[in-house]
Amino acid sequence: RMRLSYNWLRELVPGLQASPEELATRLTSGGLEVESIKPFAAGLDQLLVAEVRRIEPHPERKNLRLVTVNRGSGHEQRVVCGAANVPAPGGRVVLAPLGAKLSGAPEPLEPREIGGVLSEGMLCSETELGLAEASEGILVLSEGTAGASFASVFPGASDVILEIGVTPNRPDALGHVGLAREASALFDLPFQMPEAGTPQRELSQEASELVSVDVQDFERCPHYAAAVVTGVRIGPSPAWMRWRLAALGIRPISNVVDITNWLLLEFGQPMHAFDLAQVRGQRIVVRRAREGEPFATLDGVTRSLDPDDLVIGDAEGPSALAGIMGGLNSEIRDTTDRVLLECAYFQTRGVRRAARRHGLHTESSFRFERGVDWARVPLVLERAKVLLTELAGGSAARGAVHAKTALEVPVMRLRSRRLDALLGVPVPFQEAESILQRLGFGVARAGAGDELEVKGASHRPDVAREADLIEEVARVRGLDQIPTVLPAIQPQTPRNTGKLERALAREAASLGLSEAVTYAFVSPRELEAVGAPPAVVTLKSPLSEERSVMRTSLLPGLLEALARARRRGERAVRLFSIGSRYLARQSDASATDRVRSASDPAWLPDELRSFAAVLAGPRPAYLRKPEEVDLYDAKGVALELIERLSGVTPELRPATTNPTHLHPRGAAEIWAGELRLGSLGPLHPEVKGRLELDGAALVIEIDLAALQRLGKRTPSFRPIPRLPAVTRDISLTVSEAVTVGEVVRVLREAAGKLCESVELFDQFRGGPVPAGQRSLALRLVYRDPLAALEPERARTLTDKEVDACHAGVVRAASERLGGTQRA
Repeated sequence: RMRLSYNWLRELVPGLQASPEELATRLTSGGLEVESIKPFAAGLDQLLVAEVRRIEPHPERKNLRLVTVNRGSGHEQRVVCGAANVPAPGGRVVLAPLGAKLSGAPEPLEPREIGGVLSEGMLCSETELGLAEASEGILVLSEGTAGASFASVFPGASDVILEIGVTPNRPDALGHVGLAREASALFDLPFQMPEAGTPQRELSQEASELVSVDVQDFERCPHYAAAVVTGVRIGPSPAWMRWRLAALGIRPISNVVDITNWLLLEFGQPMHAFDLAQVRGQRIVVRRAREGEPFATLDGVTRSLDPDDLVIGDAEGPSALAGIMGGLNSEIRDTTDRVLLECAYFQTRGVRRAARRHGLHTESSFRFERGVDWARVPLVLERAKVLLTELAGGSAARGAVHAKTALEVPVMRLRSRRLDALLGVPVPFQEAESILQRLGFGVARAGAGDELEVKGASHRPDVAREADLIEEVARVRGLDQIPTVLPAIQPQTPRNTGKLERALAREAASLGLSEAVTYAFVSPRELEAVGAPPAVVTLKSPLSEERSVMRTSLLPGLLEALARARRRGERAVRLFSIGSRYLARQSDASATDRVRSASDPAWLPDELRSFAAVLAGPRPAYLRKPEEVDLYDAKGVALELIERLSGVTPELRPATTNPTHLHPRGAAEIWAGELRLGSLGPLHPEVKGRLELDGAALVIEIDLAALQRLGKRTPSFRPIPRLPAVTRDISLTVSEAVTVGEVVRVLREAAGKLCESVELFDQFRGGPVPAGQRSLALRLVYRDPLAALEPERARTLTDKEVDACHAGVVRAASERLGGTQRA
């Protein structure tokens, strides 16, 4: 965030008459969101300038004195004061009369008896005024008439501070000059760039005679400049500077440090001041750090540097971590009399990496990470020299030492027809030209007059192409100037799985599952852990390694949610997710299998919409010990979902391949006829080990494109049969290799149209059953098919008819399944 002083802004844009609230509205509509507006030192009009008349010792307290002051028109009052710096009679002080509200005080000032003497007010220090966190004495004024309000002596003391949320693409808004340029463009007012001025005192020596600069890495430091000021006297800054720094949240320290902070807030350009006496060899070296090189920063922490760190060193070692923080070995001290001023431009990515590596996030790094105005380096450095000679009594060496490489801004073109087409509204081209000029871009007419050649600005690194220029014109004119128009489109039948996905989510929830919304970005390590295909889409600028590739499976997100639930003590987990998987393109995949772009470039992956679920923990139990979910729970959920949505009863088949994320003894595929819909099974122990999961975990995966091809279920209703059914049980011994699904299918086909259902109700292994085989007991229900379709024509089946059908069942079990009937 950036704090903006309303008073300072009006000094840079003298014609600005808008109130702070109007300014905030206009800045926000222009893309710089003002998050708060707060008055600073709003109660100063209650404070008075008072003249000291008499100073007497306190009758009972040795460390206190009685000060009689004239508060105007000869009216005198007595104040008990403990400050040692009360001026002699005739001096000017700040009086808080009774009823005044001081900074940080919860209640107005009231009369107070101190050691038997009534104090009728308070002589204010910088602490009471909100100017400093601590002060050794009261504030002594050099001017002011007794009885005048303090606000009249310091007209800029009362201020309004606007706090602005600056987006990373707007480094120019991190200084008052940039914000003044923005206000100038928004309100179409002239803007005054601060001038450097001329040093009050100047040495006969050149800066290059007092210090040398050696930049060994121009990629990370394209421009480094240094200046020297000698004869400096370290002390407090003048009240007007300290007051404004305090208003903007910067604690005043000393004149030298305060000047660098002033320029930071003015131009958004971080600076650093070195004690030249501590710069060994009078030499500055900008280089990469050595592996493990120790360096003590100004916060008192000794850090081990990395070869990727850029340091500002001297002849013997590092003196500052470039763009982030200076070192203890060259900080400004009370005895400093020669100051080396640094003003530079550092590469943004290098500062960002170093700040993150060392956990150092400073006002300086905040700006360098986003990009400072490299073209303003000479101006800022010269202005720092001038302020040091004015406020610290120094003498500036002639010129400065610059070490730099060529930096250029882009040259763009802006076409009138493109401007109108992109904004959807005609924009006077002359107005667009004026806006870009006010924003600081170099503009010249080109072509037939309907085209501009625009030279980029060093303070706006985010503007690099024609679309950026059009955006600048749009936001300065006001986005409310662009009318809302309903696009002319022809409704088309959706070609995606949206309706199916909504129905699938609804049915999954009705079966007791909860939806988990997971990231489409994962890490390669997570994909490898669940045995998913390797990623084919890698992000160029990921937020972190954990979000660096596009997922090829929905399982990483679901299993991470399962692991998080387990860490929090939740055992029963039933989660599902619907989303896209991004796989390598298959040449034989149909268009319905994936979401393609209009141009369908060859490098795009196949984007497959999928459903995945994970079941873990105990199933609900009543009056008995809970049991862990198993394969049949997953089977029930998967088959029920598909049947509810499509009306088709799918079947499970053994996995034809060996999926690495599923246990080989439980992996199964879901089929509907010859259409493969997905897979399910228990999670492989190795996968659970890699994810540190305990207990059973079942996963289900369904391809939504395949599910959509099954069609939509059409509800149908049949009357309840009035005629009884005939049941026959059969017990078969079959090989373990024969699945129950295959047994049911064969028996149903053999039983014919009179068979209503075939259901397994028991299975047995061991005992008299030979090894490698199992005994299955199934119940077949026979009924006239007309009983449910045309009840008036239906009849009760005879034993002879049922026996004939059942004999075919026994024969098919022997011939097609290799089974034998048990007695």
